[in-house]
Amino acid sequence: MTTNGRAPILNRDLNWLYFNGRVLQEAADPRNPLLERLKFLGIFSNNRDEFFRVRVATLNRMLKVERIQYDTPVNPRKALKEIGELVQRQEREFMEVYENILTDLKKQDIFIIDETHLTKSQGAFVRKYFNEKVRVALFPIMISSLRDISSLRDKSIYLAVTVGRIDKALKDDYALIEIPTKTISRFLILPQEGEKRFIILLDDVVRYCLSDIFSIFGYDSFSAYTVKITRDAEIDIDTDVSKSFLEIMSESLKQRKRGIPVRFVYDKSIPADLLKIISKRLDITKDDPIRGGGRYHNFKDFMSFPNLDHRELEYPPLIPLTHKDLPPNRSILTSIREKDILLQYPYQSFQYIIDLLREASIDPKVRSIKMTIYRAAKNSSIINALINAARNGKYVTAFMELQARFDEEANILWTERLREEGVKVIHSIPGFKVHSKLLLIRRKENAANFFYAFIGTGNFNEDTARIYSDVSLLTANQTICTDVVNAFHLIEESYRPFKFKALIVAPVNMRNFYIKMLNNEMRNAALGKEAWVILKLNSLVDATMVKKLYKASQAGVKIKLIVRGICTLIPGIPGISDNIEAISIVDRFLEHARILVYCNGGDNLYYITSADWMVRNFDNRIEVATPILDLEIQWQLKKMLDIQLSDNVKARIIGADEPNQYKKTDGPPVRSQTEIYNYLKKMVE
Repeated sequence: MTTNGRAPILNRDLNWLYFNGRVLQEAADPRNPLLERLKFLGIFSNNRDEFFRVRVATLNRMLKVERIQYDTPVNPRKALKEIGELVQRQEREFMEVYENILTDLKKQDIFIIDETHLTKSQGAFVRKYFNEKVRVALFPIMISSLRDISSLRDKSIYLAVTVGRIDKALKDDYALIEIPTKTISRFLILPQEGEKRFIILLDDVVRYCLSDIFSIFGYDSFSAYTVKITRDAEIDIDTDVSKSFLEIMSESLKQRKRGIPVRFVYDKSIPADLLKIISKRLDITKDDPIRGGGRYHNFKDFMSFPNLDHRELEYPPLIPLTHKDLPPNRSILTSIREKDILLQYPYQSFQYIIDLLREASIDPKVRSIKMTIYRAAKNSSIINALINAARNGKYVTAFMELQARFDEEANILWTERLREEGVKVIHSIPGFKVHSKLLLIRRKENAANFFYAFIGTGNFNEDTARIYSDVSLLTANQTICTDVVNAFHLIEESYRPFKFKALIVAPVNMRNFYIKMLNNEMRNAALGKEAWVILKLNSLVDATMVKKLYKASQAGVKIKLIVRGICTLIPGIPGISDNIEAISIVDRFLEHARILVYCNGGDNLYYITSADWMVRNFDNRIEVATPILDLEIQWQLKKMLDIQLSDNVKARIIGADEPNQYKKTDGPPVRSQTEIYNYLKKMVE
């Protein structure tokens, strides 16, 4: 924790690890279905890898420079030490949870076994599978021939193999084998034996069949241990003005594959001499971030653990609800023109957006479609809909964000495909991202342009819309739509400033607007009026806004926060944040919506936005917040927020001490995600 005057601010990186600890709690929670708990372990592992690739990499870079601008004051050396200690504690908890899950799986007659426990028939099955499916994808590297650490791929797991002869007729040799999980499932389901089901990991399939690779060289003794490299994923952007931004990003992505290692992990049972040989060959020293772990790494693959026909061990399927204002076989554009519509994913169907684009693509009065794309689905119906619109003669413009972390390569490919089909594609400039979620449809009505807009908190991505909780506004309010027009001009016209009447836009005026809103609440509190704020965000990090919330609390403004991830603000400090309460909800769906409600003297003001309260969102991204003007929608949002604030099943209390304590209240259990689904369901029954 750092203190600037009377503004205590928590370390953002440790705070993020505490958030990931809440994910680990979900894996440990026996109230969750067993296979879902296993998937939460995968999510935890994937999150931690990204944390090392981005945040730890950033701290390592900070060590190499004397001064750097950072979200909060931080000592990188101290931060890395604290991170290392917390990561070790969480790793111990992780392995304990994993062992407990394995025990519970056995009670369901599901067994994850290794190569040492295969029966004769299972061994024959594994060897046949290896020779037919796996062997062709293996390319061993002899360690004596290994050039340097750049030869190892980021995010891949390797077996460090010792080969030798029992009679010592040959000198031991060493190899690395990449486990081909990118093309072959990590999990092999073995033949069923009665009620018992068996699974072996691909790593152990390779271990079992090492003789099939190396025995031709006269070896008959084999052992293998997992190792893994995690690399710095931050991209250094070339400033060569003679290159297009597409060329710059393509070249920068190649650099990422050779990024500096930020972590080397290995099976702690590896022999000391083999670890020494690998370390020497890869130029790893004791000063580098190295860690011994268990037999298996890359638990992210457990997000795709097979079901084995045990549907009761997963969440029951959630059937997306219809929307009462979007009846079937009726023009969506007509429905939007009649009234504003709020969609809430994953509770309601994302298919409405695809249907809207399909309608716009064939409507003879629609002239143009514009959309921002940050992360698209792997097989994107959104992209296909834009292509179809272009084929139907519409003027289609897509802003493709090439700097969407870890989606850069996919977005480069989407750019090429869209351009081939006649779609105009616009890219950002280095160091500046377009994170807003906007769709604009221009239609000729009564010889004049009429606009329809979509403004959301989440991506145009039908895959994540099934697991991310987001809200989106569909509106034909021409004041808002005109602002969306100007937001696209802001993107297209070299960031020339525009004035906005309804929308709040970063980096134009977003932080200042929120300060203004809090000042208004503080004035009302001073006048003895009702004064309160409800903020639902993914992250609350911006130091200026944290300090402003402290001042608002001291002025008597009641503040309720729902922050899923990082929250550097500390609620409940006497004299500083007495009037602030904060919770975090981690459950089946990823809470991703950003919603802001201000009391405003009783005339409540509602906003939804794509932006978290972070420096990067306010200063280095184009973000949009839109007012919600429809009274019915305002009531829906307030009801949803009240349900979440009442959660006493999956809500954790945010505070400086004892992080991740579940919120406990008297009365019946309230699991907000279930309650919100049931609430929306009643609206269409």
